[in-house]
This record gives sequence, C-alpha cells and structure tokens, in this order.
Amino acid sequence: MRYVDGFVLAVPKKNLQAYRRMARKAEKIWRELGALDYKECVGEDLKVKLGIPFPRMIKVKPGETVVFSWIMYKDRAHRDRVNAKVMKDPRIASMCDPKSMPFDCKRMCYGGFEVLVGA
Repeated sequence: MRYVDGFVLAVPKKNLQAYRRMARKAEKIWRELGALDYKECVGEDLKVKLGIPFPRMIKVKPGETVVFSWIMYKDRAHRDRVNAKVMKDPRIASMCDPKSMPFDCKRMCYGGFEVLVGA
C-alpha cells in the first residue's frame, strides 16, 4: 500500500524564496534516495469556510503563509528505508540547523499516512 509523509508549516512570506531553494535541494535528495514523488505547495486559497482552515490550525502570524507538502513511497517499509538514508545524508544535515531554517520547526505538523484512495 502506498505511503505518504505529510507536512503543514507556516513560512514567513519574506522567506519563501529561501524555503523554495531548500525544498528543491531536499526534493533532489529524497528522489535520488528512492522517494516516488515529492511536492511542496504554497497556500493560495486559504480563506475557506469548511472545517478548520490551515492558517488557524497552525496559528499563522501576520506576514506568514502555509506550505503543504508530501513525499510518496511504495509502502511504509520503503519510507523507513528511504528516510534512514536521507537522515544519514550530509547534504540534509547541512540544511537542518534550526537557527538557519526559513520557518519555525516547532510549528510544523507532520505524520505518516497509508494511501486510502488513489495511487
């Protein structure tokens, strides 16, 4: 069963270009090490009336926007193997200094999901 790691985070709009550069590097690494797909999406239509809007859920501050991301794998075991390689990769280690991140890591939402519908 396909498996997805999903992320939702608040990014200061002034840091979006820095975030994009970091995300492009991360995508290259995850894909090189076996991820099937990698997406980073910036919020565009966030003033929704249904459910809890992402900005409220992650307590977006003025000047921030929401980034919704996911990485797809063959299954959970594949995810675990790929992520083990990623976490050992020195390119990722060099990008993970919390002081230089273009977003607040403490406000990131994350989880692993089995794909219920769709390939």
